[in-house]
Amino acid sequence: MSLEVDVAPSRLSAIKDDVFASVVVLLVALPLSMGLALVAGFPFENAAAVGLISGVIGGIVVGLLSGCPLQVSGAANGAAVMAAVFIKDLGFEVFGLIVMMSGVIQIAAGALRFGPVFRAVAPALIQGMLAGIGLLIFASQFHVMVDDTPPGRGQEFGGVINLWSLPLAVWKGVTMEPHRPAALIGLLTIAAILSWRRWAPRWLSFLPAPLVGVGLATAVAAFFALDIKYVPAPDDLFAAVNLPTTHTLGRIGDGALWAAALSLAFVSSAESLLTATAVDAMQRRTPRTRYNKELVAQGVGNFLCGVLGVLPVSGVIVRSSANVTAGGRTRLSTVLHGLWILLFITLAPDVLRIIPVASLAAVLVYAGINLINLGFARFLWGQDRIETGIYAATVATVVATDVLTGIAVGVGLAVARLLYTFSHLNIRGEQINGMTVIHLEGAATFIRLPQLAAAFESLPHGARVHVHLNELTYIDHACLDLLANWEQQLRNDGGELVLDWDALHGLFRDRALAASAAA
Repeated sequence: MSLEVDVAPSRLSAIKDDVFASVVVLLVALPLSMGLALVAGFPFENAAAVGLISGVIGGIVVGLLSGCPLQVSGAANGAAVMAAVFIKDLGFEVFGLIVMMSGVIQIAAGALRFGPVFRAVAPALIQGMLAGIGLLIFASQFHVMVDDTPPGRGQEFGGVINLWSLPLAVWKGVTMEPHRPAALIGLLTIAAILSWRRWAPRWLSFLPAPLVGVGLATAVAAFFALDIKYVPAPDDLFAAVNLPTTHTLGRIGDGALWAAALSLAFVSSAESLLTATAVDAMQRRTPRTRYNKELVAQGVGNFLCGVLGVLPVSGVIVRSSANVTAGGRTRLSTVLHGLWILLFITLAPDVLRIIPVASLAAVLVYAGINLINLGFARFLWGQDRIETGIYAATVATVVATDVLTGIAVGVGLAVARLLYTFSHLNIRGEQINGMTVIHLEGAATFIRLPQLAAAFESLPHGARVHVHLNELTYIDHACLDLLANWEQQLRNDGGELVLDWDALHGLFRDRALAASAAA
């Protein structure tokens, strides 16, 4: 299978960019993989292996098959929370079977071409989702950066709790000895990233800033032998593998398991395809996402995760945005990040064990901040206050609940706004030199047909009427038919009805040209 690397003469340049991007994604993926396994309820001794195996599958298998080349898959928030519920309610024994079944459902959905449904998402929703996830990552990893546990982990409104308790995390990092060294390592990492991006020597600028930051922090921690938390790399990667038994497979007809698999498939698919849409919005280097192909790739990945009994995978916006920001050019960066995870945990786990957890958390803090596009929010505020409200509601709901609920709230508000727009018609009338001038503003649809008919019925017989249509955003056939009938009726009564069709046609033509130019 082709890795879609650019042809000569830019081939070596593309490979170089992908290699360095894959290292940045690796640094982001390591803490996420292990942390989400703990969230899902896996035992501490197996959590690292479970999360990392999912990262390997998401990087190598899903990366090779993906319909969105720059999207990076692995354990994700929504699927991890659902995994925790399944493990608690149904047990570890059938968890792998549930993940396998969800993968089969995703493959079938892709084959039936259900993927493009998720393309119908407005930019305000996508940016709101990204900003909300950015706040969640920032809030949780800030606590980890001071060697503390996020107080909201596993709790309802956990994101709000993490944000609310940020001052306490700062206080611990400044005043408490167990937390101060980790806080300094985290600050050193962020400072190194910012400094390297601005002042890196040209002959060394090819080194990714997060790698430089983590490398410097690791060297300082080792030199001073700091008593802080380090990456708990597993001794035996495959000790956490839980292959399905004959007894487990015998429960494949259990309705409760299918209900769980269906819900997991939906959440994983939504996270993946919404992330793919966001990746498309972030870059123009690769072709647009092939949604059905992406859905099948995620299904294959989850089927394998289920066979091994590890966390399900889906597209992860933090990893994917890191990939795009770091300069990833093709799917090679995604595949290599999975390969690096596999090589490190099988051949060089001791290298991982010298990396401070606080340093990796600092990389995530930096990545979370970068997901919050304040420039877009300011632009939206100047263009459309209602869209800004949808954006803000999406951000708030993602932080307070979860990503899918946030998207659902945003979609609901967008649909409500659409219904209002297509049902709102303002009719203004005035007398100018003996002629009745009527201005139609908004959407003239069959819903407002009685209102429009009443306006014409109130006119005296033989009236001279001029109807301005240039302020309309939409007019349907029912209203056009009504205007044509009144034109005929007024003419029969000795009156006159003037309709500025040319202005209406010019308005929609200009809008079409503007939209084409913007695209």
